[in-house]
Amino acid sequence: MPLHILKLCVGAESISDLEQWIAERQAQRRARGEPAEQLHTTRMVPKRVEEIVTGGSLYWVIKGQVSARQRLIDIRPFTDGEGIGRCHLVMEPVVVPVEPRPFRPFQGWRYLQDKDAPRDIDERSGDLGIMPEQMRRELAELGLL
Repeated sequence: MPLHILKLCVGAESISDLEQWIAERQAQRRARGEPAEQLHTTRMVPKRVEEIVTGGSLYWVIKGQVSARQRLIDIRPFTDGEGIGRCHLVMEPVVVPVEPRPFRPFQGWRYLQDKDAPRDIDERSGDLGIMPEQMRRELAELGLL
């Protein structure tokens, strides 16, 4: 069973903000002649890498709710220019909305078991799939989703 990572998406107001940020970063990387990978740098290196990269995703908490996920492709530890150990989380650039779920603020990241991960919102999600993100967010805050 895959293992996931849960992380705050600091500064994003919505899933579309996250998608726009990804597009901008990929354009910058292409302009520099670098591969158009989507990387997120974090200080700590997950210990359970094999469980994560075999089907795991990074679940984003946006404005206090687990809102979206991206499939993790690789985890690359490295040492930065100041000698500090860090790691790149390499993800597919596709953002998948998930059923919103409240989550309190935290530092760093958390592991998320597959059985506890929110379900994707897709064409099989009925009205939830066509509902605007802000409406899903408000209904989840009211405990109606």
